[in-house]
Parts: sequence; C-alpha cells; structure tokens
Amino acid sequence: MITFGNIENTQIGQIFNSRQDLSKSGIHAPLMGGIWGNKNEGACSIVLSGGYEDDEDELNYILYTGQGGQDAPGGKQIADQEFTRGNKGLQLSNLYRLPVRVTRGFQIENGPDSGYRYDGLYFVTEYE
Repeated sequence: MITFGNIENTQIGQIFNSRQDLSKSGIHAPLMGGIWGNKNEGACSIVLSGGYEDDEDELNYILYTGQGGQDAPGGKQIADQEFTRGNKGLQLSNLYRLPVRVTRGFQIENGPDSGYRYDGLYFVTEYE
C-alpha cells in the first residue's frame, strides 16, 4: 500500500542514514528503486541518487528521468523509457495532481554529505 502526502513524525530536512531507514520511516519503501508507485494508483515518492545522467536538480525544479532504458542498473541509457510501472505512476500523479515526496541522496550535488535527506512534497507538472 502506498501513502500520498506527508508522513507522520517526519520533517522536511530530516536525514536518514540509509535506504533501509528511509524505508522504515514510510517516506520511500523500495530499498533499490528510485520511484515508489505503480501503474494503478500513482507515484508517492522518488529518490534522487544519481542513477541517471539526464536528471537535473535545481532544488525547486527537478527533471527526473524515470526508470528503465539502461543497459544495467545505474548504467548507460540505451533505449527510450515506457509509461509502465513507476513511470506510469508519475504520469498518474500528474493527471490526478498527487503530491510526490522527494528525497535526495548523498550521491548528488544537492544532496546531504551522507545519508538521505527528505526534502518535502513536489508535484509532477509535465512529462514526456
């Protein structure tokens, strides 16, 4: 079951030591995937952790690549992505104006020095 919006007992700026701690908190359950969502309900959460070279993060604006199309996880983009799984979830989040929780990992420039930082709710404004 996925939960949209804020999670009780968590604050914007809160640091989690690991993906496991992030999962236990209810902010982002998947231990590996960058999108928590599905093709039926929408997407409730994403983690920015440097897995796609085309991602852009300007703090208030994110260009999030989505999932799929790589030759290996975290590898080179070799194919277009499809609107399935989490990508379809993000598409539905746009359609239904559902909030998406955003967490930034230590792997990216705007992330914390270590761990994962919950940065609040964002909305999908467009997709392609």
